[in-house]
Amino acid sequence: MDYTIWDFMTLLGSLGIFIYGMKIMSEGLQKAAGDSLRKILSGMTRNRMMGVVTGFLVTSLVQSSSATTVMVVSFVNAGLLSLTESMGVIMGANIGTTITAWLISIFGFKVKIVFIAKILVGLSFPMLFSKNNKMKNIAEFILGFGILFIGLDFLKQSVPEIKKNPELLEFLNQYVNMGFGSVLLFVFIGTLLTVIIQSSSATMAVTLVMLAQGWINFEIAAAMVLGENIGTTITANLAAIIGNVYAKRAARFHTIFNCTGVIWMLILFPVYLNFVDYLQNFFSGSTTSVFMEYQANATEAATAARVSATTLGLSLFHSSFNILNMLILFFTVPYLEKVVVRLTPSKGDADERFQLQYINTGLMATPELSIAEARKETQLMGRLVEKMMSNIIILLYKEPRNFNKVMDKITNREEITDRIQMEISNYLTKVSEQDLSEAASKKLRAVLRIQRL
Repeated sequence: MDYTIWDFMTLLGSLGIFIYGMKIMSEGLQKAAGDSLRKILSGMTRNRMMGVVTGFLVTSLVQSSSATTVMVVSFVNAGLLSLTESMGVIMGANIGTTITAWLISIFGFKVKIVFIAKILVGLSFPMLFSKNNKMKNIAEFILGFGILFIGLDFLKQSVPEIKKNPELLEFLNQYVNMGFGSVLLFVFIGTLLTVIIQSSSATMAVTLVMLAQGWINFEIAAAMVLGENIGTTITANLAAIIGNVYAKRAARFHTIFNCTGVIWMLILFPVYLNFVDYLQNFFSGSTTSVFMEYQANATEAATAARVSATTLGLSLFHSSFNILNMLILFFTVPYLEKVVVRLTPSKGDADERFQLQYINTGLMATPELSIAEARKETQLMGRLVEKMMSNIIILLYKEPRNFNKVMDKITNREEITDRIQMEISNYLTKVSEQDLSEAASKKLRAVLRIQRL
């Protein structure tokens, strides 16, 4: 085997370019959307089904279920969404994240993606110099899409070919021929990779490339996809660590929902894989099975047919599983909510006081969303000041008997508002260091002026 440490570093760098492209693409679209994403998430969740649709649309746009779930957790923490509303959005986000796999399967293995990437980069380059901020943000989105395709092409080239490295096949055969034990092992590997990479889309790209190159068979790739569904919940749980009890409950629901889906899928795993094989052949009109194994001496046409069938089949497995899981568990949400509340009990009034997720955890979304959260915190400070003024009026005009108790309330609230003001100022200072649109700059200055009055 001639695979060296430099080859591994090339593979790691290719993955980094893919993730960086996805980051630029997601952030560019979020900046272009501005405050609209917050309005969509907080306004289109009147019922559970609308929440599912909202989660699907937002995740399809930003191409990151982690970004959506972190936003959801922060909005629950800030009181912009209820726990029940957040559950629908999280279920929809699981479906929306499957779009990435389809894009990779359709464009990444059927066409020359570098050619597409060059067109996208060339299209976005002049737009980056536009004076229109929205146009620049759209250009960032297109540029990120191009970089993502470049990273995917590098990733395909960096993964060693089985026919040139037969030792790899022998090594992997030790672990892929253990029956159901192999499935459980690769569920764990998929979970671990997603936790490390912090992107289920990136792990999905790696899985698709491994499947296309013949490293793993379809059954093992599907097992890794199930693991990715578990691993992607880590982001929301990390975001909720310092959040209030409602944020923790939203993150726990995400974990329980995904893990429950993986459990029932593992029970029906062989049957469902055959069902996916039937669906793939039905929709594509092909007779090539998703279970076709890699053959080093296969013709170019046969290899292309195998790659197309297996990668599209895996995308179909990913999407159909998440849709079916949502349909099965959709009506059990009230019961799951009771389980989540029981598993994450409140520790008292202090734990239930709403506080901003981003300020508490240091997690930064796009500036527009961050400013919206700072505005919500400023409103909280305003209500505390209003209560202080009410207490001062009582002291001045009503001469209460419990004078010292009222004074203690005023002093305590004064200290709280001072801390809130300091946190908002520090947070908005960090936000101002980012690339702000003109509208976002005006909103940031307005929030700073209001909370300093």
